[in-house]
Amino acid sequence: MTLTEAAPTPYAPGARIEVRDAEWMVRTCTPIRRDSFKISAVGVSEFVRDEDAVFFTEIDTVVQLRPEDTELVADTSSAFARSRLYLESVLRRTPLPQSERRLALTDRFLLDPLIYQQRPAELALKGLRPRILLADVVGLGKTLEIGLVLAELIRRGRGERILVVTPQQVLEQFQHELWTRFAIPLVRLDSVGIERIQRDIPAGRNPFLYFKRVIVSVDTLKNQGKYGQHLENMYWDAVVIDESHNLINEGNLRNKLARLLAAHTDALLLASATPHNGDATSFAELIALLDPAAIADPKQYSAGDIDHLYLRRTKISEEVRDQIGGKWPGRGPSVPLPAAATAKEEAIFAELADVWLPRPDRPGGSVVDRDRRLFPYTLAKAFLSSHVALGTTVGKRLKNATEQAEIDALKDLAALVGEMGDTDSAKRTALIDELKKIGVKKNGTTRAVVFSESVPTLEWLAATVPAALGLGDGQVKTMHGGYSDVQQQEIVEDFSLADSKVRLLFTGDVASEGVNLHRQCHHLIHYDLPWSLIRIEQRNGRIDRYGQEHEPQFRALVLTSEVEGALDDTTVALKLLHREEQAHRSLGTAEAVTREFTAKKEEDRLIKDLLAGKSVEESLDEAPPVDFLADLLGGVEGEARTEPERAEVPRLFGSTEEFVREALHTVCADLRIDDDGQMLAFEPPKDLLHRLNALPASYLKKHKIAERMKVTFDRPLAQRKLDEARRTKTLWPDIGYLSDLHPMVEWLVDKVQVQLVRRQAPVIAAKVAEPTFLVQGIYSNALGQPTVVEWMAVSGLPGAPVVGDMTEVLAEAGVGPGMINTNRPADLAGLTPLIEPAVQAARRHLDERRDRYDDVVAKPLRDYDGQLELWERASLENITGSPQGGRRRGAVHDTVAEQKRLLQSMETTGEPLLRILAVLEGDA
Repeated sequence: MTLTEAAPTPYAPGARIEVRDAEWMVRTCTPIRRDSFKISAVGVSEFVRDEDAVFFTEIDTVVQLRPEDTELVADTSSAFARSRLYLESVLRRTPLPQSERRLALTDRFLLDPLIYQQRPAELALKGLRPRILLADVVGLGKTLEIGLVLAELIRRGRGERILVVTPQQVLEQFQHELWTRFAIPLVRLDSVGIERIQRDIPAGRNPFLYFKRVIVSVDTLKNQGKYGQHLENMYWDAVVIDESHNLINEGNLRNKLARLLAAHTDALLLASATPHNGDATSFAELIALLDPAAIADPKQYSAGDIDHLYLRRTKISEEVRDQIGGKWPGRGPSVPLPAAATAKEEAIFAELADVWLPRPDRPGGSVVDRDRRLFPYTLAKAFLSSHVALGTTVGKRLKNATEQAEIDALKDLAALVGEMGDTDSAKRTALIDELKKIGVKKNGTTRAVVFSESVPTLEWLAATVPAALGLGDGQVKTMHGGYSDVQQQEIVEDFSLADSKVRLLFTGDVASEGVNLHRQCHHLIHYDLPWSLIRIEQRNGRIDRYGQEHEPQFRALVLTSEVEGALDDTTVALKLLHREEQAHRSLGTAEAVTREFTAKKEEDRLIKDLLAGKSVEESLDEAPPVDFLADLLGGVEGEARTEPERAEVPRLFGSTEEFVREALHTVCADLRIDDDGQMLAFEPPKDLLHRLNALPASYLKKHKIAERMKVTFDRPLAQRKLDEARRTKTLWPDIGYLSDLHPMVEWLVDKVQVQLVRRQAPVIAAKVAEPTFLVQGIYSNALGQPTVVEWMAVSGLPGAPVVGDMTEVLAEAGVGPGMINTNRPADLAGLTPLIEPAVQAARRHLDERRDRYDDVVAKPLRDYDGQLELWERASLENITGSPQGGRRRGAVHDTVAEQKRLLQSMETTGEPLLRILAVLEGDA
């Protein structure tokens, strides 16, 4: 029984059709209006082979090939290789059904098999749609977790079109991980990639139609004028938005972009270590992107309302702690490095204390009025970074100041700053001493990253520190938000290479989110400390993350003063440094301490409390009371769970390696391949090279992929080559790991599938007592997603048909590489009359199985339909009778209608696809 009557989708994925006198294989079929469909297909017959095409049934005459019209043909290949390869290719090409929610590919990639990293995929597949918010703390490997989710979606035919949106500084890092670990190629649309597209495609055309899997920065994509129209006309199988906390705040361009993408995709993966800002309504808005009917009252809801959408773990979560082992050493202590202020710095401290930040009992008060009482703290924080930063801040304010008293005070401060030289900075001296102590030098191997909030400080340090360490050209890099996306990516990559000359990286907080700096570095120094526990934790997470091989070492420069009432680093920064370390060890995350949940809110509240005369300890201890949001963000998962269930994926070959080797030998016999037992090397044909165009041109050029492509099935070799790549001029290895998703494997699957002539099925001599027809049966939903998939072996024909499991029958019949093909003529005349009864028996069996599958497929739809009704009632109860309430009621009704349409589209519908794949006859 269905929720509503859905329009049938007559062309199931994998169905063969004739259009324009050519044969095509259906990839997807989507209804566009009543009795009208959009068909995405790939060419099968000779002149259109491997070509992608889109057909509209209103325009083209589409003829579906009937299984009853199948022509049986003999297979003369050795060991029936062509037939076996064809059967395997169909098994691989057919998506797993909607009802299969277990994991299928977790052990097929170049990564450690950590159960906690598989949990997001497990959660995503359980949902009505794959939509989750992945909120693991910094460093647990969210990119790998996202890769596993995308891989499972691709295997289910729900990952053809993928859009990944990230901060610009991690574009290449994310692209690199998905390719080297999973063999998922993404086209990177940074500024260079966009220029490349503009050269390759006609002006004004939609770039997202040309590349099915794309990674782009959120700042590029939010350009409404440039991409808005293109995005409005695009629908994706999966959208990933990294650092998704930046989407919060209705009305900003990122928020508008997120709402557009959420409405135009099936799967939606949001990732953030700080997923909310402490505001229940804002967080509810983020959750509504995933499931509009999850939360009825955006001001009050429970963790149980979103547990089907939300996953958060910390480093001390039980499952994480048990599995990371030696892959992630415990972090070292956060060591303060005291730097006693020099005489000239003390003069500035005194000026700030007397004129700008006097105690309430001091006569005269501050030089600024109450409306600008935060500005003195801006000056103080700038000075705690450096006198250069203070000078810049004073100079900017002088351009806008109007009160003479403030102008005079600013000039006095500027004069004191002007008297300072580089050697008058106690923190700079302490930094140089510490860098020498840990071994940062011209001919040394030690690397360090130095963080500062101030761009002037970063540039000053980069200009004055290297000479004191004896560092030469190319050994120091600086990075901050003023750099382009390509520059930032190049700097991060260079710092990650073992053979890079870079020994010291000065960076701003642009690198505090998402950037991996741990490959060759385990020393981090805070030149100045943010007044935010969250920001300190984010910085530390750049080197304290999964894959770090050494104990992360943290230090912080602490400027101290003897001036009475001075706001030095012992007043705030030192206390925050210690509190962050305590929180990390006891709670696994620092967000739960202040319960403000964003760096800006933490700092604003702290300054407000300081203005009110409170100490840092009092401010932290008087954090807002624990609420359900704090539980979501600060809680630690402790529940021990069993391993995720594994899907039973049908296959004929024992491994992907066996399939690839036999396919190369059989359908690519003219391809010259060097095979040393571990690695395959060859000149890739043009149609294979075309599939690699998504990868960076620099990588393809450097490794001369067009001339010699190198791949391996050997996981240790692939890992060794990946490690070696980090010691060379590129992070990209010259040998690729052949996972199930690698373009070369997909290329071979397509090559094999187009070998058979239209409407043909091979006859295989095997160990069977009677003719056995191998039949594929699929029911799909209106979205073109398979809901029922059956692999049938029909025997007992014509009068007493018996339907068995195809893969079991193939194994029992000895169909494998050890077969001998004597080329004995097949009994085609005797087998052909059995085609129609075989199809009829398979159809009856498939209909019976559909009824059983319906319980699995339809139950989640019915459950959600019931939840939708409850949500609608609860939402309407919270709405007043005002005009604004009327708009909200309309929005609720629209949401319900849209979700009902979604449910309808996910029901099994239409006619089944039945295809005779092959026939087994006795070999005696």
